[in-house]
Amino acid sequence: MSDIPLTIEEAAAALRAGRLTSVELTEAVLAKADRHDPWLGSFLARFPETALERAEQADKELAAGVDLGPLHGVPLGVKDILAASEGPTTAQSLVLDPAWAAGKDAPVVRRLRASGAVIVGKASTMEFAIGHPEESKPFPIPRNPWDPARWPGGSSSGTGSGVAAGFFLAGLGTDTGGSIRIPSAFCGVSGLMPTFGRVPKSGCAPLGYSLDHVGPLARSAWDCAAMLQSLAGFDESDPDSADRPVPDYLSALRTDLRGVRVGVLREHHL
Repeated sequence: MSDIPLTIEEAAAALRAGRLTSVELTEAVLAKADRHDPWLGSFLARFPETALERAEQADKELAAGVDLGPLHGVPLGVKDILAASEGPTTAQSLVLDPAWAAGKDAPVVRRLRASGAVIVGKASTMEFAIGHPEESKPFPIPRNPWDPARWPGGSSSGTGSGVAAGFFLAGLGTDTGGSIRIPSAFCGVSGLMPTFGRVPKSGCAPLGYSLDHVGPLARSAWDCAAMLQSLAGFDESDPDSADRPVPDYLSALRTDLRGVRVGVLREHHL
């Protein structure tokens, strides 16, 4: 297909209007990755067979009137420190036990599947989500799609790069000291580090357990809100998970912003 929707919002509307199918959309983003990922390094691994199977299922569900929400039938990526049953989950390291979380989904990945999302692959990162790419290791080196000579920012590098390149419409990142916010800024996409405890972090190879956050990277605030709607909420597997109601984030985007104050830290800005 020539015109691939770039946002979840656009794709959700097109899928429900019958202008495209989830299979067509998934095939299109996978074909794009076939052409460009060899030099961008956004993916650690891709799952075309299972992704297309899930896309076909999503098309049947939508045709039957089963609508699981805006993520239904949409291709997404998952940072490689979050467990996904297709595997592998390496944390881009040679020392992580291959049996760690093998065949399992992190709660956030499980929730994306329950929302009908199509998981197309695992996105590259830095070793245990810290530091810089290491060319001496047998892992892809993520690059910025706007300028492949430049870094896409760490450590949710592959997710930021993959969203910007159109390899998936949104993806999961993690943030301990800027690892959602930095690649979002470097790659020109949207990213959201949720409040600690809002999204369960179990199933994530930890960097700083009391500082780790799991959150979305996408192309718009609307898309991040749609992702957070699926991801948020208590999970007993995470002792820090907040047992509080999940608000309607998409409705909140229509709230009048008059009177809202925005704080800007000027200390380090000239």
